[in-house]
Amino acid sequence: MTAVIRREDRRTPPTELDGEHRTVVVVGGGQAGLSMSRCLDVRGIDHLVLERDVVASSWKRHRWDTFSLVTPNWQCDLPDFPYAGPDPHGFMVRGEIVDYLEAYRAFVDPPLLEGVAVTRLHRDERGTFVVETSAGTCTADQVVVATGGYHTPLTPPLSEPLPAGITQIGSQDYRNPGQLPPGEVLVVGSGQSGAQIAEDLHLEGRRVHLVVGHAPRVARFYRGRDVTDWLDEMGYYRMPVTRHPRREAVRAQANHYVTGRDGGRDIDLRRFAAEGMQLYGALTDHAGGRLTFAPDLESSLDHADEVSESIKDTIDGWIAEQGVDAPVEERYTPVWRPEREVTELALDGSGITSVVWCIGFRQNFSWIDLGVFTGRGSPVHSRGATAVPGLFFLGLPWQWTWGSGRFSGVGADAAFLAERIRSQRGLTSTGGRGDVCNVLALGS
Repeated sequence: MTAVIRREDRRTPPTELDGEHRTVVVVGGGQAGLSMSRCLDVRGIDHLVLERDVVASSWKRHRWDTFSLVTPNWQCDLPDFPYAGPDPHGFMVRGEIVDYLEAYRAFVDPPLLEGVAVTRLHRDERGTFVVETSAGTCTADQVVVATGGYHTPLTPPLSEPLPAGITQIGSQDYRNPGQLPPGEVLVVGSGQSGAQIAEDLHLEGRRVHLVVGHAPRVARFYRGRDVTDWLDEMGYYRMPVTRHPRREAVRAQANHYVTGRDGGRDIDLRRFAAEGMQLYGALTDHAGGRLTFAPDLESSLDHADEVSESIKDTIDGWIAEQGVDAPVEERYTPVWRPEREVTELALDGSGITSVVWCIGFRQNFSWIDLGVFTGRGSPVHSRGATAVPGLFFLGLPWQWTWGSGRFSGVGADAAFLAERIRSQRGLTSTGGRGDVCNVLALGS
């Protein structure tokens, strides 16, 4: 049995890992890794957190200047560290998110090594996990992979590359309109990032061409409240993936686009088009200097509206069922429809000088040399636990609930896994500093 190491006896993390052994190694030092560290700590479980960059690096380096959360601040509820600011129904901007995470890091005080990349994870002949890193090789009884589910940015396969004179960046590298050369901008993708980046460029007076995908949208406010308030009251955020109508398929579903910018509002692509933004259907190819698009713009816009209105239908039903006194609100009426589907665009003479790719990310767990993945590289798990005893994942989209990959639900998942880790090792809790993680686990 692995001994329980009290917090006050925990060693300072080494700078070289060769020969080190820990009860648990946590890979990733973002909100998932910090949450896991807190939940292990209050149980007195020895562990080490490895972060290839720095804490909150994705928020510091891979978000645009006007970025804000699309979920209200009250949903920021990391273990034992709920949002305590003056604006629970507001939306933190990038700098405030970084401050929140840095404050959480100071609160957790994790045994953390930054700037250490894990290059391979496997097991030796005894079943012990071997963690090869840029700072040496250590071993562990159990491992939690807390790197989230968005790793490698995607670009569509095209017959020919775009002209060399066109600047191309991914959503993770976009900062502001000023970083792009003068001229018109093609934004490919209309999920959360694409829709918000297109809006950012549009509001700055840039001529935007937006390739619209199949992402749904949601209203920001309805019948006197933020839609997230209604959904929370209806229990949506507590619904496990096993009870979702789409089951595990929901994990691949695109996020609904909306924004928390300037206090929060809808993103209406039709209104942007009425104001001069050029919309297209899905990008299918580039050849001979011409982009081609699927004739599905109108159906994509209609689908996004239908999803938004169906959510309102559900809220209406809840209000009626519960007898809630809420103001009646007129439903959305489309302000623009395409006169025709544009299926081709010659880049030469279009005025487009830059492209921002916003079509999502794929998971990349190629460094894990263990048979726990589907043919497409996604981990097979049940609430983060895999078929390999002692190997867990944390922070995946819809790992258990809608909030699993977000500030709102990752803490409950971390608490659940911490209990699994403790039970598998026969460990008993030392009480630690606070017991919210224990309460979360019991209520999960």
